[in-house]
Amino acid sequence: MTIIKWDPFRGVSELQDRINRLFEESFPQTSEHGDDVVQCDWRPLVDVYETADSIFVMVDLPGVKKDNVAVEAKDNVLIIKGERQVNEIVGQDGYFRKERSCGNFFRSLTFQDTIDPSKIKARFKDGELKIAIQKSERDMPKKIEVKVE
Repeated sequence: MTIIKWDPFRGVSELQDRINRLFEESFPQTSEHGDDVVQCDWRPLVDVYETADSIFVMVDLPGVKKDNVAVEAKDNVLIIKGERQVNEIVGQDGYFRKERSCGNFFRSLTFQDTIDPSKIKARFKDGELKIAIQKSERDMPKKIEVKVE
């Protein structure tokens, strides 16, 4: 029998993430870039990671058409918005169970470093949106040679 040390804070991070997601889904944020209030029917999942020269944003958008997705960049904020169409073939009364969300979505990501909209590339394939943001030269780490005397 293996003895495992008890850690009272082991699940706190996961609990915090679940609480944050509950509040984000229950109370959609208003748009900071205009007077209009954006009502979100659902929030697609987003992964953000970086390499030495780029920042990547991956967004799961199953069932969304390319024409219904818009990507904008302004003042270090990347905005992803669009709509997943409701299945018109099946009426509301025809469902036994409906768990997939449809309607408008809106995600905004704020970056610390300056992002240049001309250096952003977006690709949409198989329900996945991949956005590549090239880092500016001044944000890239510079190797400094140290001379030993």
